[in-house]
Amino acid sequence: MKTLITNGLLLTMNDSFDVFDKGFILFDEGRIEQLGQMADCPDAAASWQVLDADGDIIMPGFINTHCHLGMIPFRSLADDVPDRLRKYLFPLEQHMTAALAAQSARYAVCELLLAGTTTVCDMYYFEDEIAAVCDEMGIRAFLGETIIDMPTCDAKDADEALVYADAFIQKWQAHGRITPVIAPHATNTVKKDTLLKIKQLSQRSNTPVTMHVSEMDYEMAYFSETYGQTPIAFLDDIGLLEQPFILAHGIFIQESDISLLQKRQVGVAHCIGANTKSAKGVAPIPQLLAGGVAVGLGTDGPSSGNTLDHFTQMKLVANFHKTRWQDRALFPARDIVRLATIGGAEVLGMAAVTGSLEAGKKADVIQIDTKSAAMFPMFDPYSVLVYSAGPHDVRNTWVDGRQLVRDKQLIKADLFSIRKKLDGEMTEFKLAVERINNA
Repeated sequence: MKTLITNGLLLTMNDSFDVFDKGFILFDEGRIEQLGQMADCPDAAASWQVLDADGDIIMPGFINTHCHLGMIPFRSLADDVPDRLRKYLFPLEQHMTAALAAQSARYAVCELLLAGTTTVCDMYYFEDEIAAVCDEMGIRAFLGETIIDMPTCDAKDADEALVYADAFIQKWQAHGRITPVIAPHATNTVKKDTLLKIKQLSQRSNTPVTMHVSEMDYEMAYFSETYGQTPIAFLDDIGLLEQPFILAHGIFIQESDISLLQKRQVGVAHCIGANTKSAKGVAPIPQLLAGGVAVGLGTDGPSSGNTLDHFTQMKLVANFHKTRWQDRALFPARDIVRLATIGGAEVLGMAAVTGSLEAGKKADVIQIDTKSAAMFPMFDPYSVLVYSAGPHDVRNTWVDGRQLVRDKQLIKADLFSIRKKLDGEMTEFKLAVERINNA
């Protein structure tokens, strides 16, 4: 069935940043057919679904370039504890189960869709179960099984995780909306031999790689002392950056790394919320963009960034970068919205498919309510999105032309029922938390 949205303020996020102040968009079979000013709007057939946007913003869905969907149980846990990764996260992940990861992912996808995110790139465990959830829930997803050189909740070592990843790729590679990726954890937690095996798997299966890189100060010190180079230069030396590569965080990217990233067409997932909450620093995003490196926004996991919405990330990008570089003119709101949409699509290598409203692209579309108190007046819609709007302002969400949120409510799922089931799956996990707290 064709869907026609009329009388919207269309922010296309195309190369020309075309805006249709009283516009329409028509999509069918998951693809955008037409869009433009209302004067050019086609007459609707009786079989079409027609929605009057009544001045609401119509724009491409947000693209989350780095997340951990299975980590909802960790939210609000030990937020202010130094080295939380080793004190809480790694130990507690030994208590993760397939059922818990799946139910966490189901809840996380609800949160994403309600906040207008139509595509997510995930790295976690039990990724086959998470893929099934994403397929069921209707979101577009890049999904990777974590590979790390230590025993985990679903693999005794990295070799077993690689076997899992290989089977996962073969199962989901032809899906379309679900795209498998390979997810080595980090440069300081995955050995060189394992990384070379990952490179071979990526080459053999034509599968992208996503990884935490240049995120930790001790990671930088280790590579400097051991190899006399940055983690990025190390990865390039072993040929891993010759594969499609999504670099998460990049807080400590050096000037010498930027031309290398541009040469290898590596995309960077900028997780400003998680990076600054952990007091690690602010990545050199203006320099990356000036150097021709693709950059998108990531929330990181719900334990690191706490929320999974891009409105929070956009505000933090503006505030932290303007302050870090002492330049109020830096990052105009339109450029930040670009990072959250087509910029993310570029990072994931899918800019020809989604990320902007253009005829022929996938119908990943959101409608933003402009009637709430903080949305008036609207001299600049981009500024309203970055500085005033929140996830509660997402009225409708479509992925692949299928409406998944209507009037701020999920269509295919009940959030509170899912929350109750997730809470029930967390019994053993909560006991493990208590043991760590009391140790």
